[in-house]
Amino acid sequence: MPDLPENDPRVYLAAERTLLAWIRTGLALMGFGFVVARFGLFLRELEASHGGPSVRLPHGSHWFGIALVLMGVMVNLLAAVQHTRFVNRLRKGRWSPQHVSRAGVAVAIALALAGIAVTTYLLSAR
Repeated sequence: MPDLPENDPRVYLAAERTLLAWIRTGLALMGFGFVVARFGLFLRELEASHGGPSVRLPHGSHWFGIALVLMGVMVNLLAAVQHTRFVNRLRKGRWSPQHVSRAGVAVAIALALAGIAVTTYLLSAR
């Protein structure tokens, strides 16, 4: 007779892999958002190095980059919440894991806090 899902450790390990995949996605969004937000600054510096007139920082790339960073923050926070809820549901069954992936949840929260810090930097460095 096959193990019930709450008794099969592969289910928990798959949930942890999913959490880590979402963390990578959130981190990629934050990194890409930072690059997009700073692309306007790069264009301004490039123009200035060629002796061109001073160009204002394009607001579109700045705000879009901030939106991407915030989206990465939300992905990481929601991944942590979803993973915790899923593990709690597994625990209500007969199988109780020795521990929740506290490290994975902590990384998700830390990356979300880093994203908030980057967003604050992007807003203040205009």
